[in-house]
Amino acid sequence: MKSFVKGDKKLLNAWAFYDWANSVYALVISSSIFPLYYGSLFRELNIDSFDFWGTSIKSESIISYITAIGFLIVCVLSPILSGIADYLGTKKFFMKLFCGIGSVSCMLLYFFSLDYMIISLLIYMFGLIGFWGSLVFYNSYLPDIAFTEQQDGISAKGYSLGYVGSVVLLLLNLLLVMKYETFGFESAMTAMRFSFILVGLWWVGFSMYTFRYLPDFKNDKKITRSVFFKGFRELKKVWNELKEYVSLKRYLVAFFVYSMAVQTVMVIAAYFGEKEIAWENDTQRTTGLILSILMIQIVAIAGAYLTSMLSKKIGNIYTLCVLNALWIVICLYAYTIVTPNEFYVAASFVGLVMGGIQSLSRSTYSKLLPETTDTTSFFSFYDVTEKLGIVLGMSMYGLVSDLTGKMQNAILFLIVFFAVGFVLLLRIPNKKQS
Repeated sequence: MKSFVKGDKKLLNAWAFYDWANSVYALVISSSIFPLYYGSLFRELNIDSFDFWGTSIKSESIISYITAIGFLIVCVLSPILSGIADYLGTKKFFMKLFCGIGSVSCMLLYFFSLDYMIISLLIYMFGLIGFWGSLVFYNSYLPDIAFTEQQDGISAKGYSLGYVGSVVLLLLNLLLVMKYETFGFESAMTAMRFSFILVGLWWVGFSMYTFRYLPDFKNDKKITRSVFFKGFRELKKVWNELKEYVSLKRYLVAFFVYSMAVQTVMVIAAYFGEKEIAWENDTQRTTGLILSILMIQIVAIAGAYLTSMLSKKIGNIYTLCVLNALWIVICLYAYTIVTPNEFYVAASFVGLVMGGIQSLSRSTYSKLLPETTDTTSFFSFYDVTEKLGIVLGMSMYGLVSDLTGKMQNAILFLIVFFAVGFVLLLRIPNKKQS
């Protein structure tokens, strides 16, 4: 095993730089260009639903359901692969594997079409699996490479780098879409498809810097059948150990609830803006939605650092309570919005709390962990908790939207998750020490 120095700035910066590499997926595919492209495919045919084996499902519900399925697969794979990674020391290998799956899937989205809807949705789902699967191993590196007092800061730096990097590529994509004729594309839709290729190349290309410096813990152990179930045994072990760590257990319960809503909002925000806001025309829809997403990213940079500063004054848990309260206000406001200007206001506040709650949630969990060498197992449990919440959140969002025919009704439902998360956070003992 190649030696490394824990807390080394070059190593920490290389780790944080993976956010720069992979966050373009979260921004371009999950949040902006792909939702625009997806909505345009349905508008071209003047439809808002698709028939699956005789059942008509609304376009936004389709994405909700396929997203839920993708996260469910990640939930199943995470404990299996994290168990193998712990046993064989192949954390870096699996991070690379999922990075490859995700980046290639992004490039294949160039061929996304309603004519081949099932295959297209599978490609979209594999991109999601690649992105979130790699984060399981990426996050688990944090306590391995950074000391406790460094974790809040480097976690925030990672998210900030991700926001900056993804904004750079999104601006380039916006230029390609708005000036598609200048760049030789036959339509804005073609330029959008090309942007998916750029995402894949950006992701895999810049991640090489991270992989160059991250330590490899590989050993000479041989894989056996029992290793495949090691991850589930480790999850059970972690679950049993949580009984001894009341603060950590209660934090995970609270995180499960409020993260359910946070991640759902992040996925559906662009689809909501694309469909429910009264844009004057397609050009305004494209520029308006992308600019609002850019606003979220830029404000989120400040939000991540402001949250880190606030947590130093009042502690992580109380800061998370404040963020959950702000999310409730945002959701109440989002239920009433119709005009583009109202959407921009909502987007700015979403950005302010989005970066902070993601960064602080990750570092809070890391700080609450007991002294252990099985960091991958604990972070696998964290990720499974998060993903199960997303599965439930996206499924319920799609169901409420499908049954009521209005996306705003599903937003109201998310308020319940934030409110319950707020109450659960207050039940955590020793809040000022976290």
